[in-house]
Amino acid sequence: MNFRKAKKEDISFIMDIIREAQEYFRKKGIDQWQNNYPNIETIKMDMRHDNSYVFVKDNLIVGTVALTFDREKSYENIVQGSWKSAQDYGAIHRIAVAHECRGMGISSIIIEDIEKICLNRGIHSIRVDTHKDNTPMQKLLEKNKFQYCGIIYLEDGGERLAFEKIL
Repeated sequence: MNFRKAKKEDISFIMDIIREAQEYFRKKGIDQWQNNYPNIETIKMDMRHDNSYVFVKDNLIVGTVALTFDREKSYENIVQGSWKSAQDYGAIHRIAVAHECRGMGISSIIIEDIEKICLNRGIHSIRVDTHKDNTPMQKLLEKNKFQYCGIIYLEDGGERLAFEKIL
């Protein structure tokens, strides 16, 4: 198993995983990652900004995530709560695992790898947001010791539950 930066040749595998997640959300009635988001341009932008990572198992890409260290505009205002810290943070976006690998703990391994990257950069906070109906993600965050902080709003007005973990 290997967690590494995504390469241009990984994009079709990343998009396959993203499409599987979009279909999963659609079937579950979760209004997240619908309306052509994330799309190939989103992933290419992640790669251009050096924020895209993949998780490789048995020489196959089975997980994808974006990790950013820029301050998130949508995280500036949080309601019905507050962030746990005001320090610099890493932000997890677009985490997904291939359908055939769900339930194998890969998302938790990805989070552990992200924690190592953050600590190596001297960052001791990780933030993430998710849709209120995305209970699998909320359970993953709880399992990995993230704390619910409040509600943030995306630039398009979408409401998201906000979580933070202090390392």
